[in-house]
Order: sequence, then C-alpha cells, then structure tokens
Amino acid sequence: MALLYPIVTVVDLVLELYGWVLIATIVFSWLYSFGVVNPRNPAVSAIGDMLFRLTEPVLRPIRRFLPNLGGLDLSPLVVFLAIFLIRQYLHLLLRL
Repeated sequence: MALLYPIVTVVDLVLELYGWVLIATIVFSWLYSFGVVNPRNPAVSAIGDMLFRLTEPVLRPIRRFLPNLGGLDLSPLVVFLAIFLIRQYLHLLLRL
C-alpha cells in the first residue's frame, strides 16, 4: 500500500493537469472562433498548436463515436467525464 500511494497521487495530478489543459483548449477555441485572438500572432499560434497537440490525440478517437451535432463538439465532455470517473476510482483506492 505504501508504494501505491505515490503512484496514484502522480496519476491523479496528471489527470487534473490534463483537465486544465482541456479547459484551456476549449477557451482558446472559443476565443479563436469569435476573433478575440489574432491567429497570425506567432505566440497565439504556438499556444494553439501546443494545446491542439496535447488534446487532439485523445479527442479524435472519441469524435468518431459521437454523432455530428454541427458546430457542437461533445468530445471534451466525454473526456471530462472519464477523467472524473478515473479520479474517483483512484481516490477510492487511496482510502482502502
């Protein structure tokens, strides 16, 4: 059990950080879509590319199974739900 605690803690931290990256990606996509940020700015472009590279490998397979709802992408919601459930299970493991 002593070995399990640090591993579960690190996995929990990584999942929490990935959730925040997902939120940043969603906010960035809204700002980009509404023209709030300048896509020709190199810093904005680099941030968008980094967020895309971090989240797209997880979101793309989920999009294949979800119905097309036009401009509404539900794949981040599915990932948030999965992260929540995994973190709840990890917290349950720590309580044992």
